[in-house]
Amino acid sequence: MTFRYTTLYVTDVKKTLAFYEKAFGLATHFLHESGGYGELESGQTKLGFAAHETAAQLLGVPYNRTTPGAPPPGFEIGLGVDDARAAFDRAVAAGAAAVRPPAPMPWGQTIAYVRDPDGALIVLVQGD
Repeated sequence: MTFRYTTLYVTDVKKTLAFYEKAFGLATHFLHESGGYGELESGQTKLGFAAHETAAQLLGVPYNRTTPGAPPPGFEIGLGVDDARAAFDRAVAAGAAAVRPPAPMPWGQTIAYVRDPDGALIVLVQGD
């Protein structure tokens, strides 16, 4: 078994792809002609985004998205970075909401947290 992808349900797939490109330097791998689904290059595992309408079609029920001010969903996206401060500043400049600025952790990493425009929690991890 292999882990192939993670899909987040978002308000606007094209805008979300553009945000992740600008904020984190991840390139778009695929955008469906409908605009309802897209993927980013993120190593061996793809990070995908689908429109809320697509989720409703796939699940057969309306999908309730997370509002930006609400607690995060039961997951976070972890991105490895060379410089947590630079990555944090770049993400915030691109429109991410600052959650926690970079700070060294007792286990040796430096981490920072931001939220994307749809409220997904993203941790920026510097170090092994």
